[in-house]
Amino acid sequence: MEDRFRRILVTAALPYANGPVHIGHLAGCYLPADIYVRYQRAQKRDIKFVCGSDEHGVPITIRAMKEGITPQEVVDKYHAIIKDSFARMGISFDIYSRTSNPVHHETSAGIFKKIYDQGLFEEKETEQYFDEQAGVFLADRYITGTCPVCHKPGAYGDQCEKCGSTLSPEQLIDPRSTLSDAVPVKRKTKHWYFPLQNYEAWLKEWILEGHKEWKNNVYGQCKSWLDSGLQPRAMTRDSHWGVKVPLPDTEGKVLYVWFDAPIGYISATKELTPNWADYWCKDDTKLVHFIGKDNIVFHCIIFPATLKAHGGFVLPENVPANEFLNIEGEKVSTSRNWAVWVHEYLEDFQGCEDVLRYVLCANAPETKDNDFTWKDFQDRNNSELVSVFGNYVNRTFVLMHKLCGGKVPKLHEEVMDDRDRLMLEEFRLTAARVTDAIEHYRFREGLFEVIDLARKGNKYMQEKEPWILARTLADRPEDQKLIDNCMHICLQLCANLSILINPFLPTTARKLLHMMKVVEKMLEWENAGKAKLLSVGYTLRAPELLFRKIEDEEVAAQINKLNAGKISSPASSPAAEQPAQSASTATSPDIVEIVEKPAITVKDEIIFDDFAKIDLKTGTIVAAEKVPKADKLLKLEVDLGFEVRTIVSGIALHYTPEEVVGRQVVVVVNLAPRKMRGVESRGMILMAEDAAGKLHFVAPANHIEPGSGVS
Repeated sequence: MEDRFRRILVTAALPYANGPVHIGHLAGCYLPADIYVRYQRAQKRDIKFVCGSDEHGVPITIRAMKEGITPQEVVDKYHAIIKDSFARMGISFDIYSRTSNPVHHETSAGIFKKIYDQGLFEEKETEQYFDEQAGVFLADRYITGTCPVCHKPGAYGDQCEKCGSTLSPEQLIDPRSTLSDAVPVKRKTKHWYFPLQNYEAWLKEWILEGHKEWKNNVYGQCKSWLDSGLQPRAMTRDSHWGVKVPLPDTEGKVLYVWFDAPIGYISATKELTPNWADYWCKDDTKLVHFIGKDNIVFHCIIFPATLKAHGGFVLPENVPANEFLNIEGEKVSTSRNWAVWVHEYLEDFQGCEDVLRYVLCANAPETKDNDFTWKDFQDRNNSELVSVFGNYVNRTFVLMHKLCGGKVPKLHEEVMDDRDRLMLEEFRLTAARVTDAIEHYRFREGLFEVIDLARKGNKYMQEKEPWILARTLADRPEDQKLIDNCMHICLQLCANLSILINPFLPTTARKLLHMMKVVEKMLEWENAGKAKLLSVGYTLRAPELLFRKIEDEEVAAQINKLNAGKISSPASSPAAEQPAQSASTATSPDIVEIVEKPAITVKDEIIFDDFAKIDLKTGTIVAAEKVPKADKLLKLEVDLGFEVRTIVSGIALHYTPEEVVGRQVVVVVNLAPRKMRGVESRGMILMAEDAAGKLHFVAPANHIEPGSGVS
């Protein structure tokens, strides 16, 4: 962290309290924020992490009307569900508040009133949409129609959730009221507008000149808005649910939810600490907003301009917004129940909170929309958490008890070799790489480095083969020193893993602490990369499995559940009409599309002797990178047990380098070498292609040692 900052304030977008949270929400902002906060706490920095339920959105009143209950009953129900889901997933807020609390109403009204008293609002009487059947003015979210940008039906009056465009009700094609389905009419009403155009020059200087380091998606969206020219934006609405406008003769008018919702960060901090002004009003505070891409404009343009107008508040130093996470190739749609709900996952996979954290971080939509699939969830758990990380820790502890009497052995420097020294140096290098990645919001990269350290530990242990040395100790007792060195280094690596994995998988880190019989103080980041964390002669506990395998039956059940929910009535889904990260139109379940399957061709017949010439062996991909100037090629380093080979594979359009490292594969090992883009490829990876053209790895169902024959 830069020297000019003495404290950090982290916020995560306030979720609407009109339905549960789904995994897209976690991947979008809450998990990245938690990783960042846990890391900063380990650095012993002054940091606060605030969030809370957004309880004034129009979707809440819509939900209340549909269910025949009050808005307060809606928010009370879902606030509790959301708060519990976050807590069980280890999202470590310092406070999780709610915008219905009195302190929030007072804070929001106070900020509005000061801006009003300064004469900065523009009071306008305009024509707004009115539902004559319901007898009420319609807020933007009460109006739906066809999007003028993507021409999809079901767009709201403030945003199209299909294409993400920000809209106004006037732009909708064929608008209708969500309350009565009547065609709305225009009636005059008075509101207060914030003159964003007056802050355009300041915003251009602050963002376009002062924050070029922001993520491309954030910087680009802000630039697009600023280049298009800003317009006044209404900061009040006609409604009876929300923060009442603090002016005379304003009955039936409330603050616009996007005015009061971000102020929820301030009011939550007020609830958290009497020193709240230190975090909001002192220039040596680093304010970071974690959000999804649909909230960029509000957090980077509207809210900062509001704070600037009020005066006295710090502005965000960074807004690391993520893109969207799709589910099984389709955009999340809460109205169609096409989502994986966090509270349901916690019931179906009890004790697997860290598995979901791992998969969502490893596949995080940091730079582009990504896809969550249950098969990938299973593969990452079984081939990376179980077979790489968990396997390494388990092997280390089993061998330590078997070969070293259950104690941390001594490191005998006189018999150390270059491989030992390189492994110890890797602790320091990995810690530095993880630190840099987290500081710059590259959480996928940071997690990859931690798993890669475990992978390197497995490789080191395999090369040293202490179990082989143990067989000849009777004849060569001096080899005990070599065994001690290997196990000492492997145990110190486990200690480093506990520190480095803690921001990402906190429950796993504490399991490791329990096995090593050490206190949480060891998780302080200053210990990361150190070669001497566990004391020589210290007795450690027996190994415990850190992760369990995810079985095919569990994955099949989740896919069936997802598909069953998709065709059920939206009104019966757990969060009907809840705003999603994104949505897509559904095909009617009554319409069955018949697709003719393509003909499958079979190559010319061969005899067994031809097939017998092919030597197939299992391998593990230990490193991967893109081949320069070749969009389709990845350069892979594959551990075959007896050696590590370079293989060039045409899978770059289907998998990123990070996605393939750690996977087990089947390799044709006796294929003649071939140069591709200047890289000599010594083998071929077996892949299967589905009907959609997607490539899938052909691999053993269970992890086996690299070099095993395939027949």
